[in-house]
Amino acid sequence: MTKTTDTIRVYDQRATEYAEMVKADTFGDRQLQRFINALPAGGRALDLGCGPGNAAATMAQAGLTVEATDASTEMVSLANKHTGVTATQAVFEDIAGRATYDGVWANFSLLHATRAEFPTHLAALHKALKPGGTFYIGMKLGSGQGPDRIGRFYTYYSQEELEDHMTQAGFTITDRTLGNGVGLDGKPSDWIAVTSHA
Repeated sequence: MTKTTDTIRVYDQRATEYAEMVKADTFGDRQLQRFINALPAGGRALDLGCGPGNAAATMAQAGLTVEATDASTEMVSLANKHTGVTATQAVFEDIAGRATYDGVWANFSLLHATRAEFPTHLAALHKALKPGGTFYIGMKLGSGQGPDRIGRFYTYYSQEELEDHMTQAGFTITDRTLGNGVGLDGKPSDWIAVTSHA
């Protein structure tokens, strides 16, 4: 699909810039540490849409077995430069497995899925998690779907919409945080981070 191709192209072209931006994400660092602490020692985690691999590297350093995936060739290349990280190129439709992961980290990645496809991806992730496994998702808040100012495709949800989708997929929500920040497009936006378990 063109929208997927355009989104991947933007990340391929601006991978280094994006990597520098996420280095300064102290909130994400705190959330990631909470995610790691919720998983069993030596547990298996999926970093879905791993970007430059910072989170996957932190998980690996903490002793987790990490499977890192991203649709962008350049992001996968950057991720694989981290010690302990083996990243592969994959799209959301490649989510597979049953009771495979102790945790799934989807930090501002699934917002690139279409509204029609989103429930299918959530269901696949729920299936891929072990019973009681931790699922963390970061999304931008809003309404509608379409390209942002630099050409990446986004789908926006209200808090209620997102939580309804998660509940319908079988997740039990345990925590949520609302915030605001400036992304790669230079535009401030509202976001939500939700922690849940299968």
